[in-house]
Formats: sequence, C-alpha cells, structure tokens
Amino acid sequence: MPLFDHLGISVDDLPRSIAQFDPVMQALGCTRQDADDSVSWYLGEEELILFPARDAGNGPHRHGRVGWQHLAFAVDSRTEVDRLHAIALDAGWTAVREPKLYPRFNDRYYASFVEDDNGIRFEFMHNPPRESSAD
Repeated sequence: MPLFDHLGISVDDLPRSIAQFDPVMQALGCTRQDADDSVSWYLGEEELILFPARDAGNGPHRHGRVGWQHLAFAVDSRTEVDRLHAIALDAGWTAVREPKLYPRFNDRYYASFVEDDNGIRFEFMHNPPRESSAD
C-alpha cells in the first residue's frame, strides 16, 4: 500500500500552473486527467491534484513558513535528476539549487530543487543504496 493516496495543492492561476506542472509530471511518467475545476496526474494509485485557490491572489507560499515544505521525487539516476531539473526550468520553474551531491545526507545523495510561481517546491533526488555505485 502506498504511503499517500493523493496530494492536493491549491494554486493561484490554474492554467499557468498546469503549463508548469504538466511537463514535469509527464516526464515522471504520470498520466494527466482534467476535471472541471482541477487537474490531476497519477502514477499507479498515487495522484497529485491541482486546485484553484479559494481566495485568488493570496500567494505565493513562502518556503520555511508553517505548511508546505517540499515534495521529493526519487528517481533512478543522476542523469534523471539532471533531465527533470532541465524540464522544470524549461516549463518556467525557478532553480532553487542546481543538481549536486549533498554529502550532509550521505556521499551518494544527488538532488536538485525547483520552485514554481506559487512557491511550490519540488526536489528530484537519487540516493542509491550504499552497495550500488552512483552513475
């Protein structure tokens, strides 16, 4: 059973957010499903849903305040971290941290961080088991 069934995120401008999220979510292998007042992407049984904010113009979210911190996507290689980072930047996300090793976590942890116009932060990370060699 997955840890989460779905994650809902409120955004200020749904069409703009769809344009930013869709290339990233598609690159992660997700399938998109549009609804009247939302859009979702799913992979297996797990789903990420974007909703329009109830009160427009009250964003963006500020990293470090109470609430959302970031969502980390585990991927199969450093190359995939680099690829997803580039796709996000091309879709209008802002680089928070370029792809690099994070030895404070361990000597294999390779990640990047991006943020959309709403202050939503994603991490793309590769953390192979100790016995595996990093690519």
